[in-house]
Amino acid sequence: MSTIRLPAEWEEQAGVLLAWPHETTPWKPYLEEAGRTIAEIAAQVSRHARVVMLTTAPAAAERALRQANAALHRVTFCPVPTNDVWVRDFGPITVFENDRPVLLDFQFNGWGGKHPFHLDNQASAGAKQHGVFGKTHLRSVHLVLEGGSLESDGRGTILTTRSCLTHPDRNPHLSPADLEMSLRQFLGATRILWLEKGYLAGDDTDGHVDMLARFAPHDTLVHTNCDDANDEHYETLSAMTRQLEEFRTPEGKPYRLIPLPWPSAKFDAAGQRMPASYANFLVVNGAVLVPTYADPSDKPALDAVAHAFPGRRIIGVDCSLLIRHHGSLHCVTMQIPKGALA
Repeated sequence: MSTIRLPAEWEEQAGVLLAWPHETTPWKPYLEEAGRTIAEIAAQVSRHARVVMLTTAPAAAERALRQANAALHRVTFCPVPTNDVWVRDFGPITVFENDRPVLLDFQFNGWGGKHPFHLDNQASAGAKQHGVFGKTHLRSVHLVLEGGSLESDGRGTILTTRSCLTHPDRNPHLSPADLEMSLRQFLGATRILWLEKGYLAGDDTDGHVDMLARFAPHDTLVHTNCDDANDEHYETLSAMTRQLEEFRTPEGKPYRLIPLPWPSAKFDAAGQRMPASYANFLVVNGAVLVPTYADPSDKPALDAVAHAFPGRRIIGVDCSLLIRHHGSLHCVTMQIPKGALA
């Protein structure tokens, strides 16, 4: 009987998958700025792991990465078209089956049909056809599941939000019990911790956990925390914190909780609040990339993440642009564990 395990993000990685913004994406009005942000993230990743950039405009992408001082010998440009840059949610989720990596290509439906998705839903298969993953098996799974909706401790515990995973626009034919069974079947989950509270205004994913709470080594949970009693998020995020305090490790002990500071409210040109979350960080080999927002809370946020990941280099990347379209740093990346790239 095979054993299946979804690795923790802080385990050794072969590389990180990203997608390049283009003129048929919502980034068109500020395409150059979006390119600079993605290039900066890719450049930082390239100093710690390989980068696979999905793009049909490799010349423009390479030019921007060169300007960002990326280690270009560690960058692969893969000619796969995408609808947008949110590769966290349409890229492959890698599990280990009997210690061998297997790429799971879940279905992506644009967060319940909110946005175009037909190209994104084919991107993992396209990357496989172009040889990016070498001999690593890519398995298609007929279940709608987004990478940003899951957190793994690498030991069988999955953290997720009920608001997203059980949303009727994802898998309306499946009950919560069916979904739990799917997580056990495909991801090797032995325990599922369901967050019942917590949301961010401007997040149109129905509450992805990677905006709210993240696993870190040594039974640690890093979480978004609102200390402003006048803010619309105060009540629900306080309730989320209380639930995190009630969660227990597989050994029955409380988790060590590290709260993240609360940035000032960010609004777009139309006056809509944007989802600025420090929880949307990316762990790479020897480092953690943390989104910043030109906010006084940036430095305390970097310090909090450093406390959760001792011994790793903590790198802030300005993601003020990304939140204009409802995501941040983690949302535009998908780590590929060791052994799963060509």
